[in-house]
Amino acid sequence: MGIRLLVVDDDPGFRETLRGLLTQWEDMVILGEADGGDEALRLADDLRPDVVLMDLAMPRMNGLEVTRLLKARWPAMAVIMITVHDEEAYRQTALAAGAEAFLQKKTLGMELWPTLFKIARRTQGQPT
Repeated sequence: MGIRLLVVDDDPGFRETLRGLLTQWEDMVILGEADGGDEALRLADDLRPDVVLMDLAMPRMNGLEVTRLLKARWPAMAVIMITVHDEEAYRQTALAAGAEAFLQKKTLGMELWPTLFKIARRTQGQPT
């Protein structure tokens, strides 16, 4: 089961760190990376990833706005919101915007793989 990913974050250093984390798992295929909302929408349209790893706080168009637009276009495309914020209001807002999960950047090393695996199994119609 390969999981096709789009990584969206305005911080190139964080994208590099995330890429390093994701390439440790052979089931992960990074289709592309975007540094903002407009590029994320274009790449999602062109590449049709299974999962979008979406930064919450980005200039011009934040992750919530991009998630709403992605889910309106492709309801089955999974979005995992990633952020430095840990307030419950952010989590609730992200989930209301259509994100399947909300993860803090500081816990990605522990939580990303199980979350990706669970979402991929669900989107592929397998029991979680």
